[in-house]
Amino acid sequence: MINQHLQTATLKTEVGTAIVIAELQNFIAACRDAREARKALAVKLVYQGYLYEEIQTILDVSLGSITGWKQAYEEYGINGLRLNHKGRKSHLNAEQREEVLSWLSTKDCWEVGELEYKLAFEYDVVYESKQSYYDLFDAADISWKKTTKLNPKANLSCCGQKKKEIETLLASKRSEIETGKLRVLLIDECHLMWGDAIGYVWGRTDAEITVPVVNERNKQTYYGAIDYLEGKLLLKAYDKGNSKNTIDYLQYLITESPEQQLLLFWDGATYHRFKEIQGFLDEVNQGLTIDQWKIRCVRFAPNCPEQNPIEDIWLQAKTWVRRFCALIPSFSHLKWMFEWFIRHTTFDFATLGMYGVFSKIK
Repeated sequence: MINQHLQTATLKTEVGTAIVIAELQNFIAACRDAREARKALAVKLVYQGYLYEEIQTILDVSLGSITGWKQAYEEYGINGLRLNHKGRKSHLNAEQREEVLSWLSTKDCWEVGELEYKLAFEYDVVYESKQSYYDLFDAADISWKKTTKLNPKANLSCCGQKKKEIETLLASKRSEIETGKLRVLLIDECHLMWGDAIGYVWGRTDAEITVPVVNERNKQTYYGAIDYLEGKLLLKAYDKGNSKNTIDYLQYLITESPEQQLLLFWDGATYHRFKEIQGFLDEVNQGLTIDQWKIRCVRFAPNCPEQNPIEDIWLQAKTWVRRFCALIPSFSHLKWMFEWFIRHTTFDFATLGMYGVFSKIK
């Protein structure tokens, strides 16, 4: 008789558990909020016999959260798993707040959504205002800031050493630079594409602003050299960057500087290192000592574009044409506006003096 009662009780328990599991599964299937679904899944796994430690690993939640969610379900049913159920807390206690601030110190970059999910899943706290999340960021010394580019291949030590070498070299040539005997040029290539015209404009909220772009990959390559002393950019258009066009551009720079020696700084682009380039330089400097060379080329540190101030010029020019993106009917117009801006602008910005400031001696 006792065994029969035990079997009946076990059967009732199994039936009850199956009903609970089915209820939770239906809730998960119909759930529109991932946070609610995750809570229900944790409780469902408990009833399916999973250990709390296993659920912790599967769902990446704390043991305390699992316990709290199960208790909320047992007390309030499905409503206990909803974000707006009456048992939900609206704030962190002092101990929980310290735990969250400690967690925020584990990395440098965050999305507010990560913090929202952390509080909802771990502490069952959902703030009505975003400002509450921002206040937690502020308390953890995390602020809203613009990202900067960094090439992961760049050797920061090498970049710093190269910067010092350039500063020392220019300082040693100060007299020749300021008297105009030596012209210092920072060289780079820019690839302008039609898609670069896409930018922000003021327009009606209910209207889409379109820009005619037949082929976003239409491209124009420009060689540019910024005069380190005068802030003037020498621009010339080419079909692409290669050794042939590089030699033509170097000849153009010689023509533009008939009475001056040239000290050129550029990156380590493959075609800058081709034997055709070296042959051209050998021919130009043939029979001259290094102090008399017509052209001397010095490379920036590898994978370190921020060492070349001309990068800021390309950005300024592209930013300028984007202001008129809705008024540019063709790629040829885009090129004209890009070139017009560069040819009519004398550039004067902080990074242009990153290797020292020089003055013209008249």
